[in-house]
Amino acid sequence: MTKVRSTTVLAVIHNGEVAIGADGQATMGNYVAKSNVKKIRKLQDGKIVTGFAGSTADAFTLLERFDEKLNSYGGNMKRAAIELAKDWRTDRYLRKLEAMLITADKSEVLVVSGTGDVLEPDNNIAAIGSGAMYAQSAALALKKHAQGLSAEDIVRESLNIAADICIYTNHNLVIETIKD
Repeated sequence: MTKVRSTTVLAVIHNGEVAIGADGQATMGNYVAKSNVKKIRKLQDGKIVTGFAGSTADAFTLLERFDEKLNSYGGNMKRAAIELAKDWRTDRYLRKLEAMLITADKSEVLVVSGTGDVLEPDNNIAAIGSGAMYAQSAALALKKHAQGLSAEDIVRESLNIAADICIYTNHNLVIETIKD
């Protein structure tokens, strides 16, 4: 079976703004299967934004479960992420899912992984997917040396840099923001 590879997702909190973006590429083997997949979703009336990487069907399953957890815990993002991670780790069906989530609200960014981890990244920058390290490196540099940029600008430029380097990342970007 051909493994589906895809994506770079990046979230940044900077100057009172939260931005999360992703490219649109899904790759199967050595060809591009789709170039405009939307991997960013707003939840809780736009108060929470999520992005996913990995198998698309698996990611949608996690996204649905995360949304259910948000509703169960009154929109408390951190609590919902922790409860999802607990389920992901202990539920036989969920354990087989191959995906990761980044979720952000106006004050924090979290990475949720299938190993039961809920990570609060340093520097309010989180990245997942094939081009994660390229995008994260670019975002760290831009946040440090171009402090006048908005979070959205940092995400856009960083994802474009990742797309120039990573063959599993393209320039079809979707970026969502949450502003104070």
